[in-house]
Amino acid sequence: MVDERWTKFKVTADYNAPVRTIYEAWTTQAGLESWFLRDAFFYTVAGRQRARDEFVQTEDSYLWHWHGYPDDVFEKGAVLETNGSDFLKFTFSDGTIVSVNIESKYGLTIAELVQENIPIEANPSENLFVGCQTGWLFYMANLKSILEGGVDLRSKRVDVPSSFK
Repeated sequence: MVDERWTKFKVTADYNAPVRTIYEAWTTQAGLESWFLRDAFFYTVAGRQRARDEFVQTEDSYLWHWHGYPDDVFEKGAVLETNGSDFLKFTFSDGTIVSVNIESKYGLTIAELVQENIPIEANPSENLFVGCQTGWLFYMANLKSILEGGVDLRSKRVDVPSSFK
């Protein structure tokens, strides 16, 4: 019997910033590089690389590089859906799907991230499920830190061990 609890998780964060600011942080190269990635390249269906401040579109592909890792460690995927204002869905690690919904609620901007289609593993508590959930919690907190206090919590040095390696 498959335990479905290990195939999907949800992470939420609140921000003292407009919905548009959070959407730009998730859907532009410049935005993603400000809090999440070292490089976030997006490509149109025709193969043109999007400009740093250009919004991603449905069917774009991406190539991402992480801080603290050499260029041969990367993530490739596709943008499955985006609406230009408050929603993004993309493929991610090992065939998973990540959706980010952003809304104004309670006087704050709430970002809700759902990662699903996580493959069943021999020990999901130590592998993709927990690794991704821990990573998203950190990076969403980093976005909050940068937007609300200016401190970037990422280690950008390859020579310093990371808990995500």
